[in-house]
Amino acid sequence: MSTSAADLDALARALGHQGTVVRRDEPLGPLTTYRVGGPAALFVEARTEADLAAVRAALAGLAVPVLVVGKGSNLLVADAGFCGLAVRLAPTEPSAFLECAVEADPERPAGVVVRAGAALGLPVLARRAVEAGARGLEWMVGVPGSVGGALRMNAGGHGSDVAASLRRYRWLDLAGDGGGEAGPDRLRPSYRSSSLRPTEVVLWAEFAAGRGPVAEGRAAISDIVRWRRANQPGGSNAGSVFTNPEGTSAGALIDGAGLKGLRVGTASVSTKHANFIQADEGGSADDVVALMDRVRAIVLERTGITLVAEVVLVGFASEGSEGAR
Repeated sequence: MSTSAADLDALARALGHQGTVVRRDEPLGPLTTYRVGGPAALFVEARTEADLAAVRAALAGLAVPVLVVGKGSNLLVADAGFCGLAVRLAPTEPSAFLECAVEADPERPAGVVVRAGAALGLPVLARRAVEAGARGLEWMVGVPGSVGGALRMNAGGHGSDVAASLRRYRWLDLAGDGGGEAGPDRLRPSYRSSSLRPTEVVLWAEFAAGRGPVAEGRAAISDIVRWRRANQPGGSNAGSVFTNPEGTSAGALIDGAGLKGLRVGTASVSTKHANFIQADEGGSADDVVALMDRVRAIVLERTGITLVAEVVLVGFASEGSEGAR
């Protein structure tokens, strides 16, 4: 979508008239786990649903693309940046999107319902749930995204995913009058994707969980954290770069092609886990994408399998759908 300076200026004025703090040319790299990439033309941070409604009203009638930014753990923004409005749910108090409550489940006497705000980090949710005696959400400690982003991507790991426990969520569409509460069927979740559109913002979600001893939950979380430290690299990356093809894993294909350590500019394939691409400090998002393209081409040539990006690409000439966890 081509965005005119006039539309961006009109949006900034409309938001300003409503009392919304608008920042121009806000760096997005620091808001992602890659720590690289360019700025957003406009940036706002919402602390309440009313703030989001104000953003929706200001956007009406303007041809300005919207990027919803979560924890940035699955997002890569081009060095040229994003020529639109980036919206982030406030990740610090006061924020209506950081709630976490564990209550008895009226439909399942042996279970509980865990309700979490969309800006809450999944590792925080996992630990709070365990401390409240809930079981079944421990896998979330291994996913560094937000609750809202997890719904958007149907995040998962360690044998489970969002679709396995999601009961209900609330959402608002910044590009129209849509919004309300819905069950998991509306998401149509599949492997690392859902039907949520880039302009639809999750406000909160409810998850079904079981009950169990706190000590057992703590032990399960410790096991997951220990496994991640042993098998996955730290540093600036976004976790798995490519989705797993049916019947195999992207990491095995990349490793089998001898691509661990392959480098393009400031980006390299991890020597610890082949499906991770590391970005150098102060590096280039464009180098990361160039390396992704190189890896994809070599794997296709040697195996006949086309790798599909799991990381969300924004602002590149050819990119995935916008919206990030």
